[in-house]
Amino acid sequence: MSPEKNTQEKTRLHPRNKNRDRYDLSALIKIEPELKNFIKPNKFGEDSVEFSDSKAVKLLNKGLLNHYYGIKNWDFPDGNLCPAIPGRADYLHFAADMLAQSNFGALPAGKQINVLDIGIGASCIYPIIGVTEYDWNFVGSDIDENSISSAKKIIESNDNLKNKIELRWQENKNSIFSGIINGEDRFDLTICNPPFHATPEEAEKGSRRKVTNLRGKKTKTIELNFAGISNELICDGGESAFIGKMMTESAKFAQNCYWFSTLVSKKSNLKSIYKTLNDLEVTQLKTIPLTTGNKSSRIIAWSFLSKGDQLKWRNSKWK
Repeated sequence: MSPEKNTQEKTRLHPRNKNRDRYDLSALIKIEPELKNFIKPNKFGEDSVEFSDSKAVKLLNKGLLNHYYGIKNWDFPDGNLCPAIPGRADYLHFAADMLAQSNFGALPAGKQINVLDIGIGASCIYPIIGVTEYDWNFVGSDIDENSISSAKKIIESNDNLKNKIELRWQENKNSIFSGIINGEDRFDLTICNPPFHATPEEAEKGSRRKVTNLRGKKTKTIELNFAGISNELICDGGESAFIGKMMTESAKFAQNCYWFSTLVSKKSNLKSIYKTLNDLEVTQLKTIPLTTGNKSSRIIAWSFLSKGDQLKWRNSKWK
């Protein structure tokens, strides 16, 4: 693979991220008064949210979505994954920049942009941010019917989301794109936050480490502070196997999507990812580092379109 195919970008929280600065806790407490019960001084003596508590994280997210994104009604079962909004927003902002780079610097925004979210989850978080920030249209897929039902309720409860997000249930748990992408679909971007643990024990170990970092001390009993049911966090073979399947299956839909992408949490998985994409003979590959707090990850994006196909895509969809 030539160096030109693997483009490194600067590592920082995106300039357009609404939560780049410290949270306005006073404003958030006015929206979600109960959040006040979960505000404590951090190790620097400054007021901070008790991030080790899943209820606190959910209340914070409700306030953030209301205050910064205009989402007045956002709820889902407590057992489902509660996302970290700044990190999710960063994924979409950097993906938007990638689309702009593919369009001679002009950001393709509005209803002509179609995004496929693999694993929309009960929180519907990526489509919410993509719709409110860029007015993109979304298709969200999930293998869990309850997650689809929860996302549907969120969409129906917020006028600014209606008619912008389509939901598709993935009936075959062994498939990712097959059964979701139709022959006539043209997605400018696919996104995914894959399950990254291979076993429940690995998930518990990761959560214990996260809570220890947040509290500054070890704890015998833990609660997943961002929650998450098993299929959201765990799959056979973990993150590496899931992304491997995604990459291989993406080749079958090479002409249906301009950019395929996924988050990659574990740096150790990059070598096998690059090898697989090289074997698939992708025409473009980008690695975009992300940093939120003390956590570092990256977006891996790839395309199969030739230069001629890219030109046809831009002329037909982005002009």
